[in-house]
Amino acid sequence: MLEIVEREAPRYGVRLSAQQIDMLARYAGLLQEWSGRANLVADASSETVQRRHFLESIALGAALREREVLRPASAVIDVGAGAGFPGLVLKIVWPGIRLALLEATAKKTAFLAAVVGALALEDVRVITARAEDAAHEPGLRGAFDLVVARAVAPLPALLELTLPFAKVGGRVVTPKGARAEAEVAAAAEALRVLGGKAFVVPFDVPGPPQRIVAVVKQRATPPEYPRRAGMPKKQPL
Repeated sequence: MLEIVEREAPRYGVRLSAQQIDMLARYAGLLQEWSGRANLVADASSETVQRRHFLESIALGAALREREVLRPASAVIDVGAGAGFPGLVLKIVWPGIRLALLEATAKKTAFLAAVVGALALEDVRVITARAEDAAHEPGLRGAFDLVVARAVAPLPALLELTLPFAKVGGRVVTPKGARAEAEVAAAAEALRVLGGKAFVVPFDVPGPPQRIVAVVKQRATPPEYPRRAGMPKKQPL
């Protein structure tokens, strides 16, 4: 059922066990089953799910493992988790991580909880909340080694929504397109205010060119950030 993933994952140095392939297949089945009622992805066809969602998540995880950003027991939060990419795929492939999935839409968190239950995943929290609110919770703020976010917002807004979750010394990582360097330049003020330093690194995936923007949190984010719901996108730093 997942021939593309089985064939292509080794190019990223990832060899999946039969159990992991089975878990991804069940995940894909649940995604197709739920997509009509929860608006999870635009295209839930097998090829798109395997290439656009599973393989890109695996490629991201492999790149982070190679750079020792994703470590065996890392505390990871996926902000704006949606249907669980990349967070749930990272958990299936690197099961030692401790994962939080943050998503504001209740239908989507119901799906995420269903996948976590069906696959019997341990050390996974599903949180229904906006990032602007959750980032002020004591148990979440400054609690994570790695923050991942995919297609959430332009970089200046994204940093305000994600950096507060990272520990000092932790990373925020997001895949971006060919304009990644321009987005980093546009985020100079956000980086200064929020306490981060950004790097752009290559990201080898099929299709249009992509980059990984990795932001190291150098100091604590001021307590007033993120601002109230909607403000980071309406009035980015």
